[in-house]
Amino acid sequence: MSLPQLLISMLLFLILFFGIGFLLNMVLRSTWIMAVFYPLIVIFIVDHVPFYQYFTSPATSFSRLWDDLMALQLVDHLILTSGFIGAIISGIVIRMLRVRGYQMF
Repeated sequence: MSLPQLLISMLLFLILFFGIGFLLNMVLRSTWIMAVFYPLIVIFIVDHVPFYQYFTSPATSFSRLWDDLMALQLVDHLILTSGFIGAIISGIVIRMLRVRGYQMF
């Protein structure tokens, strides 16, 4: 992946998860909802194990999840980390707006 593609992908993930997190935090009247759910979203993006197998055979499922996470390239980690930063920034912005008196929904 070239540097411009990496930067654009990181910016898109940051903006995407900032927007989704901002809307969820505003509608659900929570501050950190997207930052809490973001690791689950990453697991659904990365993992190839069906969800029910985490309950039927947890040892093999979690070891495959770990292997899948370690198989990611540095570029993938950077892109997913920028999405997490966007989710955290959305929580910070919602908190700042509420402290300043803006009541959303």
